[in-house]
Amino acid sequence: MRAKQQRLYINIDHVATLRQARRGAEPDPVEAAVACEAAGADGITAHLREDRRHIQYADITRLKRTVRTYFNLEMACVPEMVELARRVKPEQVTLVPERREEVTTEGGLDIVSDPARIKSAIDALTSVGIRVSLFIDPAVAAVEQSKKLGVAAIELHTGTYSHHPESGETIGALRDSARRGADLGLAVHAGHGLTVKNVGPVAAIPEIEELNIGHSIISRAVFIGLDRAVKEMRQAMDAARSS
Repeated sequence: MRAKQQRLYINIDHVATLRQARRGAEPDPVEAAVACEAAGADGITAHLREDRRHIQYADITRLKRTVRTYFNLEMACVPEMVELARRVKPEQVTLVPERREEVTTEGGLDIVSDPARIKSAIDALTSVGIRVSLFIDPAVAAVEQSKKLGVAAIELHTGTYSHHPESGETIGALRDSARRGADLGLAVHAGHGLTVKNVGPVAAIPEIEELNIGHSIISRAVFIGLDRAVKEMRQAMDAARSS
């Protein structure tokens, strides 16, 4: 039986990275979101970092007004960001780890050391109708802890796999975690470091409903345009899903 088509959410952060290099108005990440939707994206993801290195608060409010598919806001689990999300009300918030000195997100959220803090944020977001996902390492224990915290979804960190796509261990961890998440009734997403070249094995995991991909698509768009870059990724995902 053919697996259901995965959703493709495009992270448009690095359009804003290019804009912030000059602190100007172009390129506009909101225009990029519209172009991605026109090319077939099922949703738009943006990460509002505490240091505002790329996406700005004004971008988030405009995305909320403009996105016609589904808006997923990535953010740190801190009171300032929780209150901001409660004001903007994106369809979904994905809680992610964040360290100011990191170049990009380096791993899954620590949901064990201080579960009460995570649970408080989840409750504050869900109380205003925001769906919550946790960005976690692909480990069965992390999946089970996420279920205990009461979220609707998890996003499996694919960074380790992306650095070592030839490793049976890394893709095995994703498969096991996705299977456990689905068994527990969680929606299972995945993302980080995925490209057209390495997305296939992850896209082929039947329990993974959605992929969040940004940097490789924006990078590819420099050479072939955003429309083609989105469609190229969509084709790679579909090919893996149907094989």
